[in-house]
Amino acid sequence: MTAQTDQAPTQTRTARANGPGLGGAIVIAWRAIMGTPLRSSLTALGVIIGVAAVIALTAIGSGSSAGVTKSLESLGTNLLTVQGGAARSGAGGTRIRFGPRDTITLKDIEAIEGALGSRITALAPASQTSVQAKAGANNLQVTVVGTWPAYESVRNSPVASGSFFTQEDLEGRRRVAVVGYQIVTDLFDGQDPIGQKLRLGNVTFTVVGTLPDKGNSGFGNPNAQVLVPLSTYQQRLARGSRSGTSVTVGSVYIQAASKDDLSSLQADIEAVIAGQHRLSDPSAYDFNVQNQADALASLNSTTQTLTLLVGAIAGISLIVGGIGIMNIMMVSVTERTREIGVRKALGAKPRDILTQFLVEAFVLSVGGGIIGLLLGVGCAYLGLLVGITPVFSPVTLLIAFGFSALVGIFFGYYPASRAARLDPVDSLRYE
Repeated sequence: MTAQTDQAPTQTRTARANGPGLGGAIVIAWRAIMGTPLRSSLTALGVIIGVAAVIALTAIGSGSSAGVTKSLESLGTNLLTVQGGAARSGAGGTRIRFGPRDTITLKDIEAIEGALGSRITALAPASQTSVQAKAGANNLQVTVVGTWPAYESVRNSPVASGSFFTQEDLEGRRRVAVVGYQIVTDLFDGQDPIGQKLRLGNVTFTVVGTLPDKGNSGFGNPNAQVLVPLSTYQQRLARGSRSGTSVTVGSVYIQAASKDDLSSLQADIEAVIAGQHRLSDPSAYDFNVQNQADALASLNSTTQTLTLLVGAIAGISLIVGGIGIMNIMMVSVTERTREIGVRKALGAKPRDILTQFLVEAFVLSVGGGIIGLLLGVGCAYLGLLVGITPVFSPVTLLIAFGFSALVGIFFGYYPASRAARLDPVDSLRYE
């Protein structure tokens, strides 16, 4: 009976020293962390900044990419653009034009319609110039675009009020205009301009429609555009540039019937125009045809690469944060050497000491990860100040948070294992 009575306190002390499993290790780690709140906060600061930077920068990068895609799609879908001048790749893969620009004529457009009309939904030539616009006492520098009525559907420009000019307006060379959002606000003081007069250069037009706010897409400012019939533009504003017996235009916007047909249609349009211009060598083409899908893919690829690069740079701060955790844990092990010796003297095994310090590093990094996640989401919304709506990816959130937890385990293992290997006698003698 006496032996059994003496054995019970020994088992109790051993159990206390070992702790009640993983739950007990978490409690001990939490108490150690809360016992030095300032040190714990500074230890987790690297992880907090790293996670926040990764989440904020990738969300803003994804938002920027989505904004570019939306801007391009707002200019029309399944779009091919024919322009005068040869195209070459400049520095950094940018597309540049050189040579004469007035090489595309209305005869070229007729040839395209005749040969490929069944594969084209709509087509609109366009020429543009910059003039001073005046309404009442207000004036503004605007871009006047002379085009066809089909421009409304090809360039995704439905009117916000009034109506787009018609085929009769085009054929009658009527002086009617559809104005952008900025012109309504700046020249007409936000009042309804339908039916009012607008002076473009020395020519007076009647406003028949207004366009909605399309934002400043970075591809010109569509809000400061005035759309007029091409025939009126050529007669009144540009005096019609000519190539031989046909009138030239600046660009031709072509909407393909199918997105899958864009590449094939692009090649066939090039063949038709080359035949019109009697050119057989592609290197001698005096025009170029741009594919919207290719431009969109190129822009998205560039944006995604930049996002990954910035995210990777931000990820380095996570590793730096992990090194900070390791350093502080090393100091903590040194300061608590006698505590480790006492626990081992009472029966704690190396794996119990290892678990205690490993859990402490894990709790620090996971806690920092949670705070960094919330901070990163908040910082990402700062992109709204410059017009970028952040786009959050659940995968990115999970990777950033999971990486922070792994950082804690990886960098916390060495000091934890060092604590587990301490000799209990030497630990008790440590001053």
